[in-house]
Amino acid sequence: MAALFLLFSSSLYLLACFPSFPSVYADAGRPQPFQTPINRDLYHSGTDLIEKVESLVHRHPDKLTVETLKSGTGGYNADVTVVTYGQSGNQSDDKSKSRILLDFGQHSRELITSELALRIVSILGEEQFLPGMDHDSLNLENLVIKLVPLENLNGRKLVEAGKLCERRNGRGVDLNRNWGVDWGRKEKDYDPAEEYPGTAPFSEPETKIIREIATSFNPHIWVNVHSGTEALFMPYDHKNSTPDGLPGQRMRALTEELNMVHCHGHCKIGSGGTSVGYLAHGTATDYMYEAVRVPMSFTFEIYAGDKTLNEDCFKMFNPVDQTTFERVLDQWCATLFALFKLGPREIDVHSTKMENSLDQADNRVDVHL
Repeated sequence: MAALFLLFSSSLYLLACFPSFPSVYADAGRPQPFQTPINRDLYHSGTDLIEKVESLVHRHPDKLTVETLKSGTGGYNADVTVVTYGQSGNQSDDKSKSRILLDFGQHSRELITSELALRIVSILGEEQFLPGMDHDSLNLENLVIKLVPLENLNGRKLVEAGKLCERRNGRGVDLNRNWGVDWGRKEKDYDPAEEYPGTAPFSEPETKIIREIATSFNPHIWVNVHSGTEALFMPYDHKNSTPDGLPGQRMRALTEELNMVHCHGHCKIGSGGTSVGYLAHGTATDYMYEAVRVPMSFTFEIYAGDKTLNEDCFKMFNPVDQTTFERVLDQWCATLFALFKLGPREIDVHSTKMENSLDQADNRVDVHL
């Protein structure tokens, strides 16, 4: 009897200390939720996509250039490919142009975002065209555009190997929580299984590379492209407010126009922190606005899958049929090229008004550089 009592007590101790311990065995016999596989007829592998981007760029050296930036820490290494459109080689000429930085594939399960990047590069190279619009009407000669088609290649490889719900990088860090504005794990706001922010701001090579691109390029417009809903978000992600004064007014006016013309009024707009139902700390867009001082900083969410699908992650974040796939790419190519046209109108590149407005903005946050 004493032995049975000790065994029973030990079992209670294990349950108290390791509450997830029995669930492993409880789930072992249950059927797992169905997961729609990656449609290989629609989606490239990450490696193939980068190869296609590089080949496309090399066919149009008069318009496009490409480079691969590398970084590593603690034995973990990352490569990030960067495409540049419209750089003249004359720095004085380029300083008079509007500079736009686009980032795709930050979360590895959001494959559709990198397919959009490939389509954008193809249009810039004039190998594809926007429906109903010729390239000359795009009026891109006064722009320099830098584009990262797939930031999180290491995480993408995990998705392609079967971890279809993975959004983090190759060592389990959420790259959109690893930035130095309001960085840190707020337990009530975080799902630790998905949103681990790393050991410190910029602990990850991918984040360091994007920061280096942004600080050296000094863009006027930043767009971080994601999927999971349909939205045109402006700062802030870490609080329920938008920037005060002229910067906030300009960003809101632009997103409202894009929403009416290209989203037919159904995209969410405003701050991410207000609209998505939770606060996100240490995000790229908040850092771009607060630290890099990008006057117009956005997060665009380009596809809303069925949220009732439980763990069917590929279908939640990516279209699975040809018709929807093409519709999403057409719609958001049109949206981004409209941004290329309308965004610079909101910014006087030669004026200091925007910088002064940023300096005077209320409720500044701590920035970790």
